[in-house]
Amino acid sequence: MKAVGYQKMGPIDREDALVDIELEHPVAGARDLLVKVHAVSVNPVDTKVRQRREPEPGEWLVLGYDAAGVVEAVGRDVENFKPGDAVFYAGAIDRQGTNSEYHVVDERLVGKKPQSLNYAEAAALPLTSITAWEMLFHRLALSQEKSYSSTAILLIGGAGGVGSIAIQLLRALTDIQVIATASRPETKSWALDCGAHYVIDHRDSLSQQIADLGLAPQYVFSTTHTNHHYTDIIELIAPQGHLGVIDDPGDLSIMPLKQKSLSLHWEFMFTRSLCNTPDISEQGDILNKVASLVDAGTLRSTLSSIAGKINAAELGQAHAVIESGKVCGKIVLEGF
Repeated sequence: MKAVGYQKMGPIDREDALVDIELEHPVAGARDLLVKVHAVSVNPVDTKVRQRREPEPGEWLVLGYDAAGVVEAVGRDVENFKPGDAVFYAGAIDRQGTNSEYHVVDERLVGKKPQSLNYAEAAALPLTSITAWEMLFHRLALSQEKSYSSTAILLIGGAGGVGSIAIQLLRALTDIQVIATASRPETKSWALDCGAHYVIDHRDSLSQQIADLGLAPQYVFSTTHTNHHYTDIIELIAPQGHLGVIDDPGDLSIMPLKQKSLSLHWEFMFTRSLCNTPDISEQGDILNKVASLVDAGTLRSTLSSIAGKINAAELGQAHAVIESGKVCGKIVLEGF
């Protein structure tokens, strides 16, 4: 089968950073689905793994942690899917990725594709939807039944993949005031279109802009550049507030959190699959909830561009755009 992989970690401008290759068809394990991949999306984690993880000598590492496609075969213990089902999912970081014609994935991580979306539109959603849902409703423990109209959440990186869907989930399932950050006209417009009540510029003082709005957010969800904004976050967040982080900010000192009794929450979408947690099937459940909200017209895909076919050249360009930090929504590749 066709796939895209690498044998030497490093920067994307190397000739062998990503290579078109042929691999044997994978075989589904007991709880696995064998999926014929129709579309994939590119996430920051793809670029981080490519730069940091060296494959075993002579082996190919295939990236890709989002896919939409059709179930080709199922393992002997699979309970919820059958061949022919249209699915979407974010895979496991410790298995081969989705940048291949066929892919195996644990059924518990998989959701039924939204019927109202095509494969490219669906492929934009899984990793970011799970990340946003887990952070908002599991880590920060926002309730869909409780009223938050008197407080706010600051979402740093409102036009990115996670930010785009987090804004939509907050508007669809809570009444909290959503403040997003963006810096360019197109990203500010994107965040507003996703449903943000306010958009502020992360190039300027966040604490001053929040003060100008007359708000003291009880929650901050930082998707990017947390280390750069850390002092501002601690100043602007309300006492006894909650800070959620998903990026790699380096060594953050927790001592500045003490005076306000602030809580720090990490979200890593791959924890459930890496640790085989008892609630691993929660990720498939989240995707089915997202699919229902999409089909009800409550959420929309965050697809912003289709970068071409799934091959080394197009993926390499997509990686470069991701690394530029100027992505709006999600970049998707479709077909081989």
